[in-house]
Amino acid sequence: MLLSEFLFSLNSIDTLRFQLPNGNFVPSHFHITEVGLVEKHFIDCGGTERKERVVNFQLWSSDDTEHRLSSQKVVDIIRLSQQRIGLTDQEIEVEYQGETIGKYGLSFYGSVFQLQSKQTDCLAKDNCGIPEKKQEISCCDPASGCC
Repeated sequence: MLLSEFLFSLNSIDTLRFQLPNGNFVPSHFHITEVGLVEKHFIDCGGTERKERVVNFQLWSSDDTEHRLSSQKVVDIIRLSQQRIGLTDQEIEVEYQGETIGKYGLSFYGSVFQLQSKQTDCLAKDNCGIPEKKQEISCCDPASGCC
């Protein structure tokens, strides 16, 4: 989800809620302790130089169970981040601590922001000797050529 999509979605909800991939919800008294622009400059295993930029939100819960973060407060934090650190319309990555700090993608469904599990992947499969997955074609498929 892009930052612009997140801001647009905030306009349609009364209560800010984040749901984890396992279906549980981040406690409603969470804080957004950081809003940042994270840049990663790296070389993949095939020797290609790459750059990534994401908007980063860090969610955190404490024992102040009466705390509630309004949508307007989140908008204010984002606007300040845009002014001060040049936050741009990038994909959002959310950090949240369960057993360890997890990094998640973000989507919006109904009235809930859903944290999406992220996966690692080889970016240079053609240089690593990893075979391409062959598309399985059913013999009954008209495109299979076996009929």
